[in-house]
Amino acid sequence: MPQMKASRGAASAFQQVQRQARTLLIKLRKDIRAKESILNKLKEEEARLDSLIGRGSGAAKAISSGPRGRVNWRAVLLALPKQFKAADVREVRGLKGKRPSEIFAAITRWIDAGAARRKARGVYERV
Repeated sequence: MPQMKASRGAASAFQQVQRQARTLLIKLRKDIRAKESILNKLKEEEARLDSLIGRGSGAAKAISSGPRGRVNWRAVLLALPKQFKAADVREVRGLKGKRPSEIFAAITRWIDAGAARRKARGVYERV
């Protein structure tokens, strides 16, 4: 019988740890939401200031207002230098987390549309 009590005690300790982990996870998620809210407000303020100084087009409008909005790839292309690499595309605000396949798909669409052309391996040029 003593073995049963030991396993119950272990289960109880494990349940306590689980409860503490749940509580911490809830608090952490709340903190993340609060910080994301602050970050969104700062991004909105940055966009307003960009438009105030006349930089309203280009990189500032590369993504839509939502956190996971659609990317305006034409605005991204306009924000790039005349000659660019795929790494330069990733530097545009809002595209840091994009997969390489998405970036190369956009470059391919630009080439097909005649908006860009391939100069050398890995080097592209706006037309």
